[in-house]
Amino acid sequence: MSKALVVFSGGQDSTTCLFWAKKHFDEVLAIAFDYGQRHIVELDAAKKIAAEADVRLNIFKINLLSEVSHNSLTDNAMEVETNQPDHRPPNTLVEGRNMLFLTYAAVFAKANRINDIITGVGQADYSGYPDCRNEFILSLNQTLNLSMDFEYHLHTPLMWLDKSEIWHMADELGVFEIVRDQTITCYHGIPGEGCGICPSCKLRNRGLLNYLKSKNNG
Repeated sequence: MSKALVVFSGGQDSTTCLFWAKKHFDEVLAIAFDYGQRHIVELDAAKKIAAEADVRLNIFKINLLSEVSHNSLTDNAMEVETNQPDHRPPNTLVEGRNMLFLTYAAVFAKANRINDIITGVGQADYSGYPDCRNEFILSLNQTLNLSMDFEYHLHTPLMWLDKSEIWHMADELGVFEIVRDQTITCYHGIPGEGCGICPSCKLRNRGLLNYLKSKNNG
């Protein structure tokens, strides 16, 4: 029986990945992290969606990211940038987040005899996050295999999809309404369409609009 672990946040991308995993694996578990994020209500959404999907969700607290990383997602005194800067990554970049998440996920996966780990990172709609790139995932996959002497397979089903194509995938999986209404992608923790101002909302809503236009025209 095939078994997989999904790195899950309750957002659009990881929720789409959760249901992608349910289609491709016999048993699916999920792992999420409380790292002091300002939009921590995303974990409430994750709990609800995981329960509806009949997936066991495990939530772990990571203090390091909020204690040493200077960014607008873990420092409430810093305003979230509304526009993407040209000369540097946005201030929503949490340094090392995906590497830590996947490392913790790998430790958990080995303890539960799970070789396959799914994460919703992607570089088609690149936001300046270096730990969303395919070369990082390939490198980390090899490092995890060597460090724990275990054969991991890191799956990134959204790696080459833009947001419009991710909406399309959610629709094909039959979870369009769940992703549209229940997920929290907004950096201010507002469900669904969110605040409409933060970069995450702009990207999500632009992708949704493009998908609906192409669907209606098709």
